[in-house]
Amino acid sequence: MPSKPAISYRNVTKSFGPLRAVDDVSLDIAEGEFLAVVGGSGSGKTTLLRLANRLIEADGGTITIEGGNVQDIEPVALRRRIGYVFQSGGLFPHLSVADNIGITPKLLGAPAAEIAGRVDELIALMQLDRAAHRDRLPEALSGGQRQRVGVARALAAKPRIMLMDEPFGALDPLTRDALGEDFRQLHSKLGLTTVMITHDVTEAILLADRIAVMRGGRLLAQGTPAELSASNDAYVLELLRTPRRQIERLNALLPQGGAA
Repeated sequence: MPSKPAISYRNVTKSFGPLRAVDDVSLDIAEGEFLAVVGGSGSGKTTLLRLANRLIEADGGTITIEGGNVQDIEPVALRRRIGYVFQSGGLFPHLSVADNIGITPKLLGAPAAEIAGRVDELIALMQLDRAAHRDRLPEALSGGQRQRVGVARALAAKPRIMLMDEPFGALDPLTRDALGEDFRQLHSKLGLTTVMITHDVTEAILLADRIAVMRGGRLLAQGTPAELSASNDAYVLELLRTPRRQIERLNALLPQGGAA
């Protein structure tokens, strides 16, 4: 593991009025790691993510990105070097697929020909059809296609870090499963550091290298699925029981084996 983590939280706190959304959290994400942050609604996981690129500001503690304190980096410049994927895709409805993907390189002053090449490269990378999708507006796309464009847009400026807030949560199960697997392969292929928020523990176990569990603004536990299984925290163990219970119920309901 590299000595300098890609993202580091040290004793980070954030309150909204009387609510302590993030409560003295310390967490390191290694370069090249895929970390999933899980927990119920209101656990602080989305707040933790947004603190990293200064969409919101911490009240206390220190956050570093690639060794630099985020407070020393101008917020817009910080966000342009970190990919961010929203649950809904967050696409600009009046812009075509190509213009949505190319917006960050355009804002960074890249030449038009370079942007066009990068857009075509990302459309191919996200397994979309260039002729069919390049000039379409987001409303003409399926949910899965919109999320693929959202991921492509987040990758357009070649970030080394990707922050993903419930990126596949609004999709149907088949699309969600396919897109999750595709992104996991992209993560490895591009050498990204990824932090993904999800409420789906099964998704976290299948996609992530390591899982951080949050509850009431606190970081309860972190580790591989096997390490978390050895936890003595009742809430962590209950979270991990959920996928097992689902498997047991599915096995009871579905006939075993395939057709002869």
